[in-house]
Parts: sequence; C-alpha cells; structure tokens
Amino acid sequence: MSQLVHTRQHGRVLVVRLNRPAARNALSLELALSLAGAFASVPSSTGAIALLADGDHFCVGGDVRAMAADDEPAAFVRELADNFHGVIRAVATAVPVVCGVQGWAAGAGLSLALATDVVIAADDASFQPAYPAIGATPDGGLTWTLPRAIGERRARSLLLRNAVVSAADALTLGLIDRVVPRAELEPAVLAEAAELAGGARQALLGTKRLLSASASAQLTDQLDAEAISIAEHIGSPEGREGVAAFIGRRRPEFTTAGG
Repeated sequence: MSQLVHTRQHGRVLVVRLNRPAARNALSLELALSLAGAFASVPSSTGAIALLADGDHFCVGGDVRAMAADDEPAAFVRELADNFHGVIRAVATAVPVVCGVQGWAAGAGLSLALATDVVIAADDASFQPAYPAIGATPDGGLTWTLPRAIGERRARSLLLRNAVVSAADALTLGLIDRVVPRAELEPAVLAEAAELAGGARQALLGTKRLLSASASAQLTDQLDAEAISIAEHIGSPEGREGVAAFIGRRRPEFTTAGG
C-alpha cells in the first residue's frame, strides 16, 4: 500500500488513514488510487472501518496545483473524478465506515466525509463545498449525499454560496453526527467503529443497500425489497443468533455467527 494511505487492523476495525499532511491531504490521483486500493483489500473479518487523516486537516479538496500544472486540465480532472468516484462507490458498499474530521473538510474532503456512515468531528473542524471558488461543480456524490443529509433547500444554499460551516453548526444542520474535543477525536472514532464492528455484519451491509436503493425506489417496491431482505437475514446464522439472544436475554455474539 502506498505511503499516501496507511492501514492497520485494530481488532475487527480496519483503520484507514490519509497520509498527505504536507498538502493538507489534498486529493491527488495517487491518493485516490491508494484509497481505492485500501477499500478493495478490506479483510473479510473486518466489521467496520475507521477513516482518519494525519495532520491538521482531514482533506482540503482536490489537488488544485496539480490541476493547474497539467496541460490538459479537463482530462486530468476527469481521470481524478473517475478514480475518486470508485472510492465513493467502495465506501457506499463497504461495512460501516466511521469518519473522523479535524480542521478542514472541503471540496472532495466534504464529499468523502458525507459518503461515510457516521461522521465525528473535532471541535475545530470546518466544512465547505469549495467547488465554486475554482469555478467547478461538485463531484464525489456531493449533490446526492448533501440534500439527503440536510434537505434540498439547505443544500442548495450551502453549495451555491460556498458557505463555511463550523462543527457546531454542522451538528445542528445534521451534516455530522457528533462533535468532540480535538484530542478525543481518534479514540471516539475507534470506539464507535468497534461498537459497529461487533454488530451483525451482513445485516448492516443489507441495511446500507436498502438505504441506497430508497432514493429512487417507489414505496411499494421498497416494501417488497425490505420483506425479502428481512426474511433472508432472519434465516441467516446472524439472524438465528440475534433471535436466540433476544429470547435468552443475553448479548448476541454476531462475530461467531457468520458475521
């Protein structure tokens, strides 16, 4: 794995860490490819992923200097976006991903954070679309995830005005899930990821699939999909363990039930 991304196993949690702090973790093509590689090689025993970043900032967006230096910026950005979107797709279909944000999450950094399942921010975090500042439209699924997180009206205002949102305001808006002191960010992310990793892995994956499909599904179709899914999961080893634990008034052991 490239040194632009560090990975380590922490129990059933895979820790994935952006490691381009000198560039404030700006998204280069190499960083996008390294992230894609990290998500493509998640061990089967992993129950959750903790996404963190080295340095003072989570990710300030795309590498604008690299865009400016390329002789064909449109082709460069298309290649970068295509590879970045591979990362977003991987996050969407992965086991639960908990993201820790410090400093700036702007542009692609905001898109990446919102693609995850739980976002915990340090109290010094700031969020900004950033794309309008360079005359660009969003990528990384931001025009899909942001309206689903905070509503279309607020998303429209935030994107068009290129607004800066503090951690406290992001929590109020529903952009993130929790704010902690900067020194507590990594422990909080790891603890949240560990809690999710102890859950029913296949059921959590199924829940993510249902949520993603709900955006374009009719209610009747979604009801059918839910009925099929819940029956499959209740009949699985995880489901049988969950039901037995409920009846026995004990904590389920999903990690030993095929999870």
